[in-house]
Amino acid sequence: MASSTFKNIFKLETPTLYWILSQNQASLEQPGKILFLKYEDLEEDINSHVKRLAEFLGCPFSIDEESRGVIEEISKLCSFDHFKILEVNKSGKLPSGHANSTFFRKGKVGDSGNYLTSSMSNHLEKLMEDKLNGSGLTFKKS
Repeated sequence: MASSTFKNIFKLETPTLYWILSQNQASLEQPGKILFLKYEDLEEDINSHVKRLAEFLGCPFSIDEESRGVIEEISKLCSFDHFKILEVNKSGKLPSGHANSTFFRKGKVGDSGNYLTSSMSNHLEKLMEDKLNGSGLTFKKS
């Protein structure tokens, strides 16, 4: 029953998916105007993507900044581990009363396996393959 309900609810026919696909396509057509980043890629090599982002914004790092470790420091300050320890995220609340900490999971690629059954995960992977087919866009599974 739960798996059947999941399949009916999670069909990936959402505006979000179409937006992701359209932004990916736009970034290929206009690479100087749209920078498309994937969490999986950031997780794999954050420093090169921070450097790429700075270049995209027209604010490249100088050789001196790179040698002093500025890119690495920015990467650390923007990490999940750093955000999790900020007091506002440990004890703060939204006006709705929800704790800020509810927005933080492990931040690990493939962590959905801890929340979905293998049947749900397989269903999601198949949907993603179908929807992304021909777009050139892929996501790592783990």
